[in-house]
Amino acid sequence: MRIATWNVNSARTRADRMADFLRRHEVDVLAVQETKCSDEKFPYARFEEMGYQVAHVGYHQWNGVALLSRVGLKDVRTHFAHQPGFAKDPAAEQAREARAVGATCGGVRVWSLYVPNGREIADRHYDYKLRWLWTLRDQVTEHLAADPGARLLLMGDFNIAPRDEDVWDVGFFEGRTHVTEPERAAFQALEEAGLREVTRQFTEQTRYTYWDYTAGRFGKNEGMRIDFQLASGALADCAASGFVDVEERSGKGASDHAPVVVDYRLGPDFDSVR
Repeated sequence: MRIATWNVNSARTRADRMADFLRRHEVDVLAVQETKCSDEKFPYARFEEMGYQVAHVGYHQWNGVALLSRVGLKDVRTHFAHQPGFAKDPAAEQAREARAVGATCGGVRVWSLYVPNGREIADRHYDYKLRWLWTLRDQVTEHLAADPGARLLLMGDFNIAPRDEDVWDVGFFEGRTHVTEPERAAFQALEEAGLREVTRQFTEQTRYTYWDYTAGRFGKNEGMRIDFQLASGALADCAASGFVDVEERSGKGASDHAPVVVDYRLGPDFDSVR
């Protein structure tokens, strides 16, 4: 099964690019982040006519996540249990944002996640980011404790560079989010809960997944590795190959993120549903 994750930075703007990507790489499941639209405005028909089932969570023009699957889409969840909410005003209702959607696709429990950015270290959004990640860790722990052999896959834009080499210049990020120890500890906690980051082993030569639009970052390859696929042990053992589609990032009108693709050898059980 070929599974990809991609922060598209507006699904309506890049629907054609998404369709071309799915067709070009024969993707079975695509996790999408930052769709930037409400449910009623997502371009479902564009992908359904290609044979994909679609689950989307979007409340307005910010955030938004989706799953596109041609191998089934069962037991859809529009958030994970106890998913924290956020409002800038601490006295206001802390409303849940459109940052997680899960479903079972071809026997794999898949989540598309758009982890909060954090903004600045002193911002309430940074604390929200950490709460969000640790709550997610708790859910992973509970899931794998109940079913140690589960094929579970968390993927998306994690807005964390777990290692110094995952940014073009770690000195540039001093005093900024994405590289702080609390963020990295939260990412590591997901791995300690039983997940393995499966993309790095295939993408050391093309390690970055995001390049800011400003300052000519892409042309200078001043990027960050912040998009990942985290798989449970039973699924991580099936990871056979993968790549970052840097060429997709280089095109006119591209998202500032590149798709991250992994192939999983799942055997005859998967062949029967494909």
